[in-house]
Amino acid sequence: MNSIQQELSIFTKFNFEKPPVGVKFLPTKPDGIERLNKVLDFCEMLIESQNGGAFYVTKENFACPVGPLVLGMIEGDPLFERGQVGPKLEIFRDSRANRRIYQVVPRLSKGIIKYVAFSPLDKLSFEPDVLIITANLSQIEILLRAMSYSTGEMWSSKGTVVMGCAWLYIYPYLSGELNLTLPSFGMRARNLFPGELLPVSIPWDLLPSLINDLKDMKWVPHSYTIGREEHKKKVKRIVDTLR
Repeated sequence: MNSIQQELSIFTKFNFEKPPVGVKFLPTKPDGIERLNKVLDFCEMLIESQNGGAFYVTKENFACPVGPLVLGMIEGDPLFERGQVGPKLEIFRDSRANRRIYQVVPRLSKGIIKYVAFSPLDKLSFEPDVLIITANLSQIEILLRAMSYSTGEMWSSKGTVVMGCAWLYIYPYLSGELNLTLPSFGMRARNLFPGELLPVSIPWDLLPSLINDLKDMKWVPHSYTIGREEHKKKVKRIVDTLR
């Protein structure tokens, strides 16, 4: 286990059904990993890495134009940005609703990022810009509670009905905020997150405090184990004592 894997080893204690995946945005070719030998959509690359692959991709590896667009690798296609595609797919009632999303979807500056590296946690050899965890609701509750444990920070879920990869990868990287992403139209159509699993994206600068709080706090508080009525009594005893 290398130092990066050791730093992130707290996440192995969750026993996630799918392994966490580190993602890094690079202007130069990464060392020590091979280029992906297939063409996929940006959201599918997460699943490819969860299945054991450490790799990097270039513009030529993307099947869907949304990935290179939000990465700043290509210019926008007027056909999409005029809002003509969404209504045909039954996503939006009309083109004006479709056009609105292009004003809010996060994108990287053009011409900066040329490579994106992916790796599951057990093969991670680089410091990730974003760590993406696919988890069930109980596991997500622990992550969100840890995010607030020492800071009181609120959590939020931000996204749009399409272009979900922008909120999965790009938004947390740019904002420094954890993002709980609900599967977008394309992710649902590709059946990428079956069952009760949802992706949580954690930016690099939030990881140290989150890891420290996961180490410090009780993952299963006492009140979770004693039932509703006993919890009410416990709260009353605490309040009465403090008064």
